[in-house]
Amino acid sequence: MIALRTAAFRVSSTLTRRHIATGTARNAEAAVASAGAEKLTIPVPEGTDKPADPKLVSIVDSIAKLNLLEVSELSTLLKRKLNLPDTAMMPAGFGAFAGGAAAPAAVADEEEAAPKVVKTTFKVKLVKFDEKQKVALIKEVKNLLEGMNLVQAKKFVESAPTVVKEDIPKEEAEKLKEAFTKVGAVIEVE
Repeated sequence: MIALRTAAFRVSSTLTRRHIATGTARNAEAAVASAGAEKLTIPVPEGTDKPADPKLVSIVDSIAKLNLLEVSELSTLLKRKLNLPDTAMMPAGFGAFAGGAAAPAAVADEEEAAPKVVKTTFKVKLVKFDEKQKVALIKEVKNLLEGMNLVQAKKFVESAPTVVKEDIPKEEAEKLKEAFTKVGAVIEVE
């Protein structure tokens, strides 16, 4: 009898171990299968919109409920958090795509509406000179431009086209042009 009990105990413990092992294996397989099923997603067919991430949808819904002051504060906080500049940068050529044919008309209207800028400073430029009157021009340059000796004046004249003076009033520019024109120079006032 004892032998029978021992044999029955061995068989039942073996069956129990097999059942536990098999059940554990089945549970592990089910866990792997369910984890694998979560990672695998069905691709979205072409031509249809990709479903939005629920997390992003909730953020968009929250932002849509904000009033204008709260949106402004949110914008400020995001700029500070993300280290973004305060000014908005528009990509080059953006106006051409946004406005289409209306963009040139809008630019023309803005130019007409803007007050005309009156130029107050001028630049006098020596374009070229008459070789026959080179000596007279060098002397005139030496006399009219402060701090120049004859050697510097000669190098200056020979380096034409060059700027004689910049950021000067119109009256002074006209006087320089008149004086240099008398000695055979071609002058531009810009």
